[in-house]
Amino acid sequence: MQLRLIGTGGTIASRSTPAGRVASVGVKELLETALVFPVPERARVTCDEIGLRASFALGLPDLAHLAGAVGQSLAEGADGVVITHGTDSMEETAFALALVHDDDRPIVLTGAQRPADDPAADGPRNLAAALTWAAHPAARRHGVSAVFDGAVWPAIGLRKTDTLAPAAFGAPGRGPLARVDDGRVRLIGRPPRPAALISADDLGRLPRVDVVPLYVGCDTALLDAAVAAGARGVVLCAFGAGNAPPEVTEAVGRLVADGIAVAVASRVPIGATSAAYGAGGGADLLRAGAVFASDLSPWQLRLLLAAALHRTAGQGPAGAAEATRTWLTDAGHQTG
Repeated sequence: MQLRLIGTGGTIASRSTPAGRVASVGVKELLETALVFPVPERARVTCDEIGLRASFALGLPDLAHLAGAVGQSLAEGADGVVITHGTDSMEETAFALALVHDDDRPIVLTGAQRPADDPAADGPRNLAAALTWAAHPAARRHGVSAVFDGAVWPAIGLRKTDTLAPAAFGAPGRGPLARVDDGRVRLIGRPPRPAALISADDLGRLPRVDVVPLYVGCDTALLDAAVAAGARGVVLCAFGAGNAPPEVTEAVGRLVADGIAVAVASRVPIGATSAAYGAGGGADLLRAGAVFASDLSPWQLRLLLAAALHRTAGQGPAGAAEATRTWLTDAGHQTG
């Protein structure tokens, strides 16, 4: 069993300085600290350092570079890949990798809420659990997942649910895939896994898609600004199950007619979107040409819509909407 461990930085690799926490711990040192916890003896781990950065500083070219490193690791014969990563954007990186990963071998992300020099650092145990899961036969065909505080979460639907607590992640509305405790894996569920939508190289050239929040008293200013800045798609972080003020809904109809794709997520942490209300609500948004994308966070939906636009270049908003719905249906998500 050959595992590749890829380090990208984040809190798990950080130490405290007078100027704040800074990523400075190499991935080989992280591995040494993890080996005090149970890790499968049959797993041979090789390391690859591709960055020491906070995840809030990453961009799409960085995700493309990481996806390329993952692909190279698999091409060289790795049976699985584990990635240490910052928690701030882990849900987006995990989802981006799920959009491009089309192999049975597992990709597993993990990190930490406390820096490496904290007396109660959580990184070593999280990394040991991630290696244990990656080496387990059941991890195959799961695609991309994240291991944190003993829980294994699917990449699709992953969210950071607590800013500071060790149990930082969840998949609201779903349960974990498995639990990892003291080197033992307890399986819980296996959701459907969709095929890759784009290639790893495509991540670096996705079209611009912006997220626009909706709130009491909002108008179309942010929507108009996104389009003026060159966005080819917009995700509405909408009220409730997917509703918008009538003025915004009217603008959505104009944008779709002009070739701008619009997708709808909810600003509510748990629950799916639903095109149920008229008078400017979800039913009118659907009629205006917006696509409702289940219960993905706005941040993951942004990546999915951008990938769908790239995949269906030249087919307009309708093509991107259909690609979005199809991919989510294959992932076991009900769409509007």
